[in-house]
Amino acid sequence: ELIILIEAVVEGLPRGRAYLADQLQRAGSSVPLNIAEGAGEYSSNEKIRFYRMARRSATECAGILDIGRRLQIIEEINYSKARELLIRIVAMLTKMARASD
Repeated sequence: ELIILIEAVVEGLPRGRAYLADQLQRAGSSVPLNIAEGAGEYSSNEKIRFYRMARRSATECAGILDIGRRLQIIEEINYSKARELLIRIVAMLTKMARASD
């Protein structure tokens, strides 16, 4: 869901903002990839490490979206949906990291 929403945001970015598009796509794809890596680990410490990396990537996405909003280059509806989703993802990852302790 996050990746699909990020693609919609990227599609709407004006020319000359490729750096934001690239950074958002990288951070966005890092979230599910780190979750998958963490889920495949046996060590609790390694699981926690990957879940924390995923959480950092999610907060990075939120920061990039905030920049786009302040620059008025992201549609408000996409910003709101992505922000709401990221809040849920960060909460989930926080719980997953704590549960793996």
